[in-house]
Amino acid sequence: MNLISKFFSGCVLTIALLSFSNEAKAHCEIPCGIYGDSTRIVLMYEHIATIEKSMKEIVELSAKGDVDYNQMVRWVVNKEEHATKIQDIASQYFMYQRIKVKDPSDTEAYAQYIKQLTLMHKIQVYAMKTKQGTDLKNIRLLREALHDFEHAYFGGH
Repeated sequence: MNLISKFFSGCVLTIALLSFSNEAKAHCEIPCGIYGDSTRIVLMYEHIATIEKSMKEIVELSAKGDVDYNQMVRWVVNKEEHATKIQDIASQYFMYQRIKVKDPSDTEAYAQYIKQLTLMHKIQVYAMKTKQGTDLKNIRLLREALHDFEHAYFGGH
């Protein structure tokens, strides 16, 4: 095999591996019927805990006289990434695929639909607010909204 063939074979392999790794990060938008709703809720709670830990570390580092800016940036980036992951699960998984559009004439089903959408919107907004600062109030509000959504989604209240 000559050098050019080896190069192109390596590129093809790299592209194939990268495309498979992207698929593992997000659930598809085709009707595959394979869903892990409770797993997604658990993941969202884990992301909230990670954001909370990041906020506390940022506050602690900020209070020091000699701030380690490299470490500070790492915690800020971590906080942002996990907030985005929550937003992605809320939109890509639940809003696009799992919360089904209901006919307004079915008042009970429609009320449940509106409740779930409202709670997903709160989750999106509170996740955004965690990106904007380190106020732990937003963690509490985010956790409460997720808790309420969990009960509205699984329990039907």
